[in-house]
Amino acid sequence: MEVRIYYEDTDAGGVVYHSNYISYMERARTEFLRGHGLSVREMHDLGIIFPVVSIEANFRAPARLDDLLVVRTQIVTLKNSSFTVAQQVVRKEDDKLLVEAKVTLACVSPEMKARRLPNEIRELFTRLLEEKGEEG
Repeated sequence: MEVRIYYEDTDAGGVVYHSNYISYMERARTEFLRGHGLSVREMHDLGIIFPVVSIEANFRAPARLDDLLVVRTQIVTLKNSSFTVAQQVVRKEDDKLLVEAKVTLACVSPEMKARRLPNEIRELFTRLLEEKGEEG
């Protein structure tokens, strides 16, 4: 997913404020799911909710006003009621790595009780992990 950096994204030093990267990654996860035929809204309406339970982020270099960024997302771990994605934010112009993160999401009910990942989602994520493994 691409993200253009606007003035509102930057801090007094003219660089992207660190918490904005979390928002970019959230959007990219939603678009990742959409790109694989899953609607976050439809899942929510069915009582399937994915709250973030852990984020480990490393900030490598700053993004600045008007930069065009690319947020890459891939599934790296799959458990019964949670999954982890690796995300990278890179500057499109030079493919410079700016932020890398591992984000773990739980699958919960509207009452915030853990639930198993639905079979459709588990099968999709399993296939994506297998494809990743074949790529090396």
